Amino acid sequence: MKKSKVYFTDMRVKAFGENLLGKLTKLITKAGIGEIDFRDRFAAIKIHFGESGNLSYLRPNFTRTVAEKVRELGGKPFLTDCNTLYAGTRKEALEHIETAYRNGFTPYSTTCHVIIGDGLKGTDDVAVPVPNGEYVKEARIGRAIMDADIFISLNHFKGHEMTGFGGAIKNIGMGCGSRAGKMEQHCDAKPTVKRELCIGCRHCAKTCAHGAPTFTDNKATIDPEKCVGCGRCIGVCPKDAIEPSWGQAAGLVDKKMAEYALAVVHGRPQFHISIVMDVSPYCDCHPENDNPIVPNVGMFASFDPVALDQACADAVNAQTPITDSVLGDHGCRHHDHFKDVSPDTDWNLQLEHAEKIGLGTRAYELIKI
Repeated sequence: MKKSKVYFTDMRVKAFGENLLGKLTKLITKAGIGEIDFRDRFAAIKIHFGESGNLSYLRPNFTRTVAEKVRELGGKPFLTDCNTLYAGTRKEALEHIETAYRNGFTPYSTTCHVIIGDGLKGTDDVAVPVPNGEYVKEARIGRAIMDADIFISLNHFKGHEMTGFGGAIKNIGMGCGSRAGKMEQHCDAKPTVKRELCIGCRHCAKTCAHGAPTFTDNKATIDPEKCVGCGRCIGVCPKDAIEPSWGQAAGLVDKKMAEYALAVVHGRPQFHISIVMDVSPYCDCHPENDNPIVPNVGMFASFDPVALDQACADAVNAQTPITDSVLGDHGCRHHDHFKDVSPDTDWNLQLEHAEKIGLGTRAYELIKI
């Protein structure tokens, strides 16, 4: 199989010389972003805005650099992400945008607007066919993301407690799934109601097309026989009383995530960037972040998200662990930093399945800029 090209630049700069943003511009230019025809076309830049309280997410300066390059090439960039399935500060669009602004992703700092991909309540999605899908035939993807002409992923490469690491594939697959899409990837059962929080407002009943919510003593219950798992009731509940039933067979999340990623990028221009710095042990969805597990590595770019994730994983695993970190606490027993941090995970599964279904290849040629 032909190797995919992955371009890399480290985080070193000379005093009074080129800064990191200049190096990022040079990186994505050398990696070939200019080969895409951006003229008068909408370009979705998929980014994680960071949960409120977390400080390890990417700095907005990186998004500005990418947006300015897209605009220089004639494109119309916007920043996007989809609402979360869990109750946090990004579960609906208004709060999501406010969190993005609070974390610095304003139109003034990034030069482009924020559009939440799956709408106000996380219900504005489209069913997208998954070529070669084994577990998902139609992925529920945020409508604004699929309306874009060009897709760019810009991700903070870090550890993840469920998938080993969060890189390009997770940023695309899980990140672009609507609330219903995230539920399909994460969960093996239908939503349940925390009755102590339910106020009997019946918003869930009004939004459900299948009559699944029923009421006893003015408290809701979800009938699993009628529920189709769309997650709309979760989005409209004003008290976060309805929650997904978390759980999935080992490795199935990784495989579904790869299939969702393929649905997002298949058949349209795409480009992928990973920043490997502040490599926190867990996801930026946490309202906190621990010390990085390894020193900063650098910036990577490729047209192939699978090769990109493989290159980033290899680069992190080649680093000496930071002693004062979760990785330092756990020790290097598995010769795999991500598995040492989260022993129940196996990040290889997402890459193996992604390669199998045609998302990309794990074989790569690393080109240093």
